[in-house]
Amino acid sequence: MPDPSAVKAVKQALAAQKIETPSWAYGNSGTRFKVFTQPGVPRDPWEKLQDAAKVHAVTGVAPTVALHIPWDKVDDYGKLAAFAREQGVGLGAVNSNTFQDDDYKLGSICHPDPAVRRKAVDHLLECVDIMDATGSRDLKLWFADGTNYPGQDDIRDRQDRLAEGLAEVYARLGNGQRMLLEYKFFEPAFYATDVPDWGTAYAHCLKLGEKAQVVVDTGHHAPGTNIEFIVATLLRENKLGGFDFNSRFYADDDLMVGAADPFQLFRIMYEVIRGGGYTDNVAFMLDQCHNIEAKIPAIIRSVMNVQEATAKALLVDREALTVAQRNGDVLEANAVIMDAYNTDVRPLLAEVREETGLDPDPIAAYRRSGWAEKIVEERVGGQQAGWGA
Repeated sequence: MPDPSAVKAVKQALAAQKIETPSWAYGNSGTRFKVFTQPGVPRDPWEKLQDAAKVHAVTGVAPTVALHIPWDKVDDYGKLAAFAREQGVGLGAVNSNTFQDDDYKLGSICHPDPAVRRKAVDHLLECVDIMDATGSRDLKLWFADGTNYPGQDDIRDRQDRLAEGLAEVYARLGNGQRMLLEYKFFEPAFYATDVPDWGTAYAHCLKLGEKAQVVVDTGHHAPGTNIEFIVATLLRENKLGGFDFNSRFYADDDLMVGAADPFQLFRIMYEVIRGGGYTDNVAFMLDQCHNIEAKIPAIIRSVMNVQEATAKALLVDREALTVAQRNGDVLEANAVIMDAYNTDVRPLLAEVREETGLDPDPIAAYRRSGWAEKIVEERVGGQQAGWGA
């Protein structure tokens, strides 16, 4: 363990961490074949915020909630923002949805039909209007656009359409607002995806300007991809806007962050810290669905997983690592990294929580709160929130 002054700095950094939770993680979800329901699931955005507030209350590091439009559509977004504040949280990124409409079968802003493209762009502009009302900083864009067969559409034309649509939305952004462009290397497009990788997203953001940045979803890469290299490169270019944290074993990304490869999460967080990305300029958000596990405890556990990876990354002896690297001492350099990773940081995080007035065990604190039993008893009737609401 480092000297006391170093531990104090690590504690301060951990206490200042902010991890946004997604509204949709509190609703029902499932596989492509079945959506599984659970008792006590929120029936509207207001109840989602209540659940998110419980996560923040026991972790202390989840102060904002990302919205998804139209899943979280309400008549008065200013009122929703005020309600969030009353619960002890704020509204974060606004996520668009251009993939759940029949018109988008062949794409949204890359669609060959100008009328469909107009509909998609209008939706994105609506999301910026919502940002104005909620005070949100980030517009997060993920497009399911792509083609299934060779020759189905012109690949270059689709990139031109994408650039044109993004430019119109970018021009609408206000002061202090950002556009975060996400990528995914495949699915649901089987032949060519219009934003398949960080290079494509980076190229579009570079052309758009300073308000456009890339968001890295940790589950949106081919097996074996060195995600920390992508993180390091984007930070070096000042184009890393945020993360969507999750985990996957095969081809999707809805598992709890750190579930499949906690070492990868640690390596990513080390590059974030080493590259100066551990600031409010890089948004850390969970992007997960909890299909078979209890939702709120799973989100709490996910927040804790990110905290643990961050704590280990902060404990890397940077000075010793630099010396080993400059000396070409391969084994010693790796040992420095592994020593930090193999450190049990749970007692350290428990101390951080106690020093900020929280229970050292967030899961135990949540169970004792009685909230799980309360929502099951009270949230009876109505339509539970899910992928379509």
